[in-house]
Amino acid sequence: MDPQVDGALRRFTRFEYQTLIERGWFEGEPIELLDGMLVTMTPQGSAHYTVSGVLMHILAQALPINLYGIAAHSPFSASEDSMPEPDLLVFDKRRTPRGIPTEALLAIEVSNTSLRKDRTVKLPIYANNGVPEYWIIVLAERTVEVYTQPRNGTYMHMDRVASDGVLRPRFDPSIEISMASLPWD
Repeated sequence: MDPQVDGALRRFTRFEYQTLIERGWFEGEPIELLDGMLVTMTPQGSAHYTVSGVLMHILAQALPINLYGIAAHSPFSASEDSMPEPDLLVFDKRRTPRGIPTEALLAIEVSNTSLRKDRTVKLPIYANNGVPEYWIIVLAERTVEVYTQPRNGTYMHMDRVASDGVLRPRFDPSIEISMASLPWD
């Protein structure tokens, strides 16, 4: 806690956060619940918006709609005190037929100014939830960090895919996303 602040910080549970949202408390405020704290989301720039959209389109065409769900900039019930809104989330519809997903096959964050938060705050949230694969698309470097093997709040393995590489989601390695197909500019 910051010694400059008088008193303690008030942490929220996911249930409290959802209740406040349903009552209209955060109308028009770009926030998400991370480790019990309300955190302002970074506005999307043009490259962020475009890369997210292209990935959404590629995954939507590749995945059977009856088996997989894809959520863009939508809540993910990761834990009792975290409800991040990843740029993209792929989940198994058989395990989450309706409502906000509590499990995911793949979480994707497109990072420019949010890179530090995506690596240090969101990564442990996804790992603790057991999300088997987490991609951080690093716009400035034109690379993707692919995190796998979640254990104890971290990922045991990380591969960096360069701009001439290919992304293959672990849940379906037959899907190939050429890094050259992403609109980096």
